[in-house]
Amino acid sequence: MEAAPPADPPRPGRRALWSAVAALLGATLFWAGNYVIGAIAVATIDPLSLTLLRWSLALVPLVVIALATERPDPRAVLRAWPWLLALSVLGMLAYNLFLYAALEHTDAFSASLVNAFNPAMITLAAAVFLRERLTPLAVGGVALALLGVLIVLGDGDPRTLLDSGFGTGFGTGELLMIGAIAAWTAYTVIGRRAPRLPPVTATAAQAALAVVLLAPISLATGGPALPGTGTALASLLFIAVFPSVLSYLLWNRALTVIPPGRAGVFLNLITVFTAAFTILAGQAYTAAQVAGGLTVIVGVVLANARALRRTRAARGAAQPSEAS
Repeated sequence: MEAAPPADPPRPGRRALWSAVAALLGATLFWAGNYVIGAIAVATIDPLSLTLLRWSLALVPLVVIALATERPDPRAVLRAWPWLLALSVLGMLAYNLFLYAALEHTDAFSASLVNAFNPAMITLAAAVFLRERLTPLAVGGVALALLGVLIVLGDGDPRTLLDSGFGTGFGTGELLMIGAIAAWTAYTVIGRRAPRLPPVTATAAQAALAVVLLAPISLATGGPALPGTGTALASLLFIAVFPSVLSYLLWNRALTVIPPGRAGVFLNLITVFTAAFTILAGQAYTAAQVAGGLTVIVGVVLANARALRRTRAARGAAQPSEAS
């Protein structure tokens, strides 16, 4: 996800386009699973241990796949180490530590609703730090997405946040999720400036740095808490394989066909899939969560309206080339 091709792919065929869409659906489905299964895992594994064990287990398959498919240049990887270190701290460590800590205090659905504001925040940050053009429609979309988050945090009435000095709706879990999306926004902005490396190689290098950084801290505090039950072990293995390895592979596979700006719209499906898991599991949800979540998604779609129009245009351009 962090090391996308620098230019738009030329006129993908219909089959390639649908294959890329399927890959994006799979990636976001597994990332939604990180919320649901992560909430189960943190019941017995602390966030630091879960983050360390996750990347320790994912590191081996990531390295094997990178060596087998990308054959990276070790010198290029070493030259990019300052960028990889920054990306690892933000994306592999800060985001996941904030996320898993948040899941100790709030449910997966609420966490995913706050996370749904992330694409809009990335759009705003890209305009400020990368000088990307921000249209009036995009500004309106960002504002609407923020309103949706405030509806969720204010339990249906954003004014209660102002009346209470932001003390009611902003619980510990929600505050930690705001930290998580801030970390991922910084990760995305820095990633667009970083030297281009093969995507799986970049992910593997960041995972390795995360393990190197976290291991001494974990050992100094008594070592990682290992899963003590079958459910905890299954949760850890799911997180290490699906959102840590397969999601990145599927996402990066899709980015060879669909540019990252258009693919980013699919990140809203994380909230949709998490909501579906919540309903299927019979967990309680509120009207404010549903209304706020829908408002966030509409706002993010508006903020990315230009990307959506380009995607449709690319699809239309692909159909005649497929027939010829």
